[in-house]
Amino acid sequence: MVAAAPFIPTYAEFFAGGGMVSAALAGGWNCVLANDIDPMKCAAYSANFPDHPMIPGDIRDLARDALDQAVDLYWASSPCQDFSLAGKGAGLSGARSGTFRAWIDTLRHAVDTGNAPRLIAFENVTGLISRNAGADFALVLRDMMNCGYRVGAVEVDTAQFLPQSRPRVFVVGVRRDVQIPSGLLSTGPTHAHAGRVRKFMSGADAGLRRNWLWWALPDNTAPLADIATLLQPAADVDWFTQPAVDRLLSLMSDSHLALTQAICAGDADRIGFIYKRGRPDADGIVRQRAEVRFDGVAGCIRTPAGGSSKQIVLLAGRDRLRARHLTAREAVRLMGLPDTYALPPRVNAGYKIAGDGVAVPIVAHLDHHIFRPILRAARAKAAAA
Repeated sequence: MVAAAPFIPTYAEFFAGGGMVSAALAGGWNCVLANDIDPMKCAAYSANFPDHPMIPGDIRDLARDALDQAVDLYWASSPCQDFSLAGKGAGLSGARSGTFRAWIDTLRHAVDTGNAPRLIAFENVTGLISRNAGADFALVLRDMMNCGYRVGAVEVDTAQFLPQSRPRVFVVGVRRDVQIPSGLLSTGPTHAHAGRVRKFMSGADAGLRRNWLWWALPDNTAPLADIATLLQPAADVDWFTQPAVDRLLSLMSDSHLALTQAICAGDADRIGFIYKRGRPDADGIVRQRAEVRFDGVAGCIRTPAGGSSKQIVLLAGRDRLRARHLTAREAVRLMGLPDTYALPPRVNAGYKIAGDGVAVPIVAHLDHHIFRPILRAARAKAAAA
């Protein structure tokens, strides 16, 4: 008896960045197409995934014959700036986030040529759901549904998998002729559908409801890594001078300063994370503030030009206080990339790869609980036909 060939599904990765989706799907999937407009990210992607067919350039200029192949999954993590808190609220009309429509054009081409993928996935900031009073999110869902898919969305915070606060929305669609195995759907919202998705769907029209899926995505049960294990040794990083630390403390509000001083006076070292933000005072004047957290979770990893300063690591305790910037290696670790991942030589380039990426373990979680069960069932059905 001849053994069955191993099941290796295929995927195309759009807005591929440094390749975090590929890192998550490594070993069990075959990448047939990767695309990104940023030359630096394309170089980093190819350095780490040299066997993947990376096509650099604007998705709008992507040759259509590159799409003329059978693919199981289309993944897109289009630019988020016009949906995020750091953006100006342009939404889908913005030059960056509006590239989602270009991705939909590639999907329509695949549909028209008989190459519609069984699965599609789209990741972005949770601001997508509420921006423009939900109109943008409705357009995203409707565009995907009009291409022949049933669609559902879940909100997942990277903090469920890694010590980083990074809530994101993941929209997953299934081609209408593809059967969804039992157990993958619920009859209504679950813990995976936070307030934004629930609120949006409570006011959604009949067309969206008709093609909507409530994914029964389970929580991550694996233990979280201790944040200290993801930071580089103290001797390997550059610490701020004392005047720079004093300046940082001067930017704290009374409550943040009191918290820092109390922890500094304690008998154990604690790790904190700081972002500098503009906050209005009682007089209405916006002033820069240094806001710190000591809950063992880093703030959201952002690009150097993402509207906020680089994240700062604060080490406090035993009457000592030291501060430094989060390194690029630490940033990609907090996105789930291994130390074997080759970073570009420029520090800010490493930050950009991390800040524009998608958390690796979340993609793997979606693969394990949604993608593979659906594709295995489809393969079994085709084999039995």
